[in-house]
Amino acid sequence: MKILIVGKNGQLGKEFTKRLGERRPEWLINKKINCESVGRVECDIANTGQVLELFENVKPDIVINCAAYNFVDRAETDYVGAYKVNAVGVKNVAYACKKHKAFLVHYSTDYVFDGEKEGLYTEKDEPNPINQYGKSKLAGEILLKEETEYYLIFRVSWVYGEGKNNFIYKLLEWAKTQKYLKIAYDEFSTPTSTATIVDITLRALQSGLKGLFHLTNSGYASRYEWAKEILNAKKIDKFIYPVSKEIFNLPAKRPGFSAMSNESVARELGLDIPDWQCELRNFLGECS
Repeated sequence: MKILIVGKNGQLGKEFTKRLGERRPEWLINKKINCESVGRVECDIANTGQVLELFENVKPDIVINCAAYNFVDRAETDYVGAYKVNAVGVKNVAYACKKHKAFLVHYSTDYVFDGEKEGLYTEKDEPNPINQYGKSKLAGEILLKEETEYYLIFRVSWVYGEGKNNFIYKLLEWAKTQKYLKIAYDEFSTPTSTATIVDITLRALQSGLKGLFHLTNSGYASRYEWAKEILNAKKIDKFIYPVSKEIFNLPAKRPGFSAMSNESVARELGLDIPDWQCELRNFLGECS
């Protein structure tokens, strides 16, 4: 079996590359899996010709698309750039998968929702994104479904892993230079590790799961609660002042509550997905 990872330089792509390489889980060790990873230098997914050439050379059985435009605020003005990657690029990859009879795994976001629901979002809830990033990701979902029936779409939220493009890295950097931190108390979702995403994705592929699912760690938190948990785990004594997200006056609107239920994928796979606090402490190396 040949697996192609697209977007190898992002935090999720790096986790997949490691897990399918030197950190392959025990149940996968004896599987005959060849894995190839590419980044934007090797293939710009917005370029149809480059995508088709890549598929001709690799001939993958499974494609894991980790490539994404994740700059939420920048997307408000650079919406063309966001749509090129998150919509057109996804369509190109899906088209190539259909042409080469490859199964596609793709990742979307909780930002396809507007945050107005009272309760956890499920796969049955109607998306209604309120920023350009969310709209571009929803467009990618729609275009993917139009191209191929052989797919897994996982909506994820507040993803963190190896790298600098996540809240944990930024928070720890702020803590080095600021007397105290202002963190939003009125923005809720679920911190989710790349380790959890990779674990569940590989189990889903093993089980032959298809369709659209929400994939997060269990539970939910505000940005403020998440920040407190991070600093406590790292034993950093820094005062955090809870504030409304509105005071930051960011270009892109954020949903107030976009936490999603992972019950559907957990039930389908017969798994207990770790809660976000313990997974966070595992990631930070502080889990007792």
